[in-house]
Formats: sequence, C-alpha cells, structure tokens
Amino acid sequence: MTGAETTRTGLEGRAFVLATDLDGTFLGGSDEDRQRLYGWIEDNRATIGLIFVTGRDPQFIGDLCRERGVPWPDYAVGDVGTTIATVSPETGVAPIAHLEEEIAARWGNAGDRVRARLDGHPGLTLQPTDFRYRVSYDIDQQSFDASACEIVREMGHDWLISDNRFFDVLPDGVSKGPSLRRLVEHLAIRPERVLCAGDTLNDLSMLECGLPAVAVGNSEPALIDRVAHLEHLHMAKAHGAAGILEAIRALGMHDLPEGY
Repeated sequence: MTGAETTRTGLEGRAFVLATDLDGTFLGGSDEDRQRLYGWIEDNRATIGLIFVTGRDPQFIGDLCRERGVPWPDYAVGDVGTTIATVSPETGVAPIAHLEEEIAARWGNAGDRVRARLDGHPGLTLQPTDFRYRVSYDIDQQSFDASACEIVREMGHDWLISDNRFFDVLPDGVSKGPSLRRLVEHLAIRPERVLCAGDTLNDLSMLECGLPAVAVGNSEPALIDRVAHLEHLHMAKAHGAAGILEAIRALGMHDLPEGY
C-alpha cells in the first residue's frame, strides 16, 4: 500500500459515496447548482466519499481541483477506466499499481500499433495526450468511416464512441464500470451506498454495473435509450449537479437539507 493510499483510506465507513463522471455531470448544470452540490459535499466529508469516474486524464483532474475550486475526490477512475488512482492535494493523482496490473496486461503496450493502424483514418483526429493504456480520437461525424471499429476489434481491443464526438480505443473488457467495481471491492465499500452518475455513452458500463445510478437530465439520447429499463437507475429531470442531488434524495442515499 502506498503512502497516498494510506492517507486516503476510510471510504468503507462513509454513509455515502458519489462516483461521478465530470463533463456534463459533476461539472454540468448552473453555477448555483454546482456550488450547492460542492458545498454540501465539503460540509459533510466525514460521511461522504467522492470518486471521479471520467474520461479525463490525471493531469486534468489535478488541475481542475487546484484551479477551479472543485472538491478534491478521494479516488479517481480516469482515462475511461484505464487509470485507477488515489487523489489528494498533497500527492495529486497517484495510480494504484496492483489495481492496474490487469489493465496494463490487457493493453500490452499497444498504443503505437493502434496509432499506426488508424493513422489517417477518415473522420478521426488523434488527441495529443500521451495516454498510458488507451488511444483516443476526436470524431468528425460527417466523414467518419465506421470500419475503424472493425480494425480495433481485429486488433483485440474495445472501441467506444461517446457524445458523437469521441472515439476511444481501450483494452479488451476495460471501461469505467469494471474498474469502478474493482476499486469499490478493494476499498471494502458497501455497494448499495455508492451512487454512479453519468450523462454519455462512455458512462454506460458504470451505470449498468449494478450499483445505484443516475442518468442526469442532460444525458445524451443514446445513453437514455440504453439505460431506461434499469431498475437500479434514477432518470433525473434536473441537469448536471442538480440531477445528482435529485437522485440522492430520490434514492435515499444521504440526508439533504430542505431546498436541495
């Protein structure tokens, strides 16, 4: 166990843990809604745990918390599930090596091979970040050639299109949901006390993984179509941060003050 991990333990004793996507979800909604949610979390850190489950990379997470006043999470499942890390103001984002061993093995240093096979593929623009266990592209929907999906599967990897804007190449079987479940089990958190929140298709595996869940009101239609039947999921009317608060109340995950 790393030093960072030692200082950030204790989520198993929290009454409630929010495992939330960032863009459109935790960062979504009005300024007032976000401040309401963030202030409530900070006022109740003794009983609330916070996990970011995001497509964003570790540097973005650290910069977000340092520069924009967003609450520091206790842990992060980043890079669309390919990073599992402790998070703190002192150490930043520190991957938990033994939780990532299977992810690294499934990827097998495939980045250069994936980039070479998809170089110049119609409708794909490589994102400049040097991700460890994934390769990601921006999509131009008008020119995108779906044969990219077949190429990725032939290489033994998974592909994911979300928000009609992003194309992620991931290790086979790795995504937000399985990585979050691995972290929840590692931390001995009671599954029924974890609320998953998301808004796009890259949140699908998280919302489907069996933990209590919410699709916030601004979710992309393709996600809503896929999760509408889930009995453990609350379909929020409110957008972003307000949708998270709506679900916390509707599912009885934690006491909320009047007006929240």
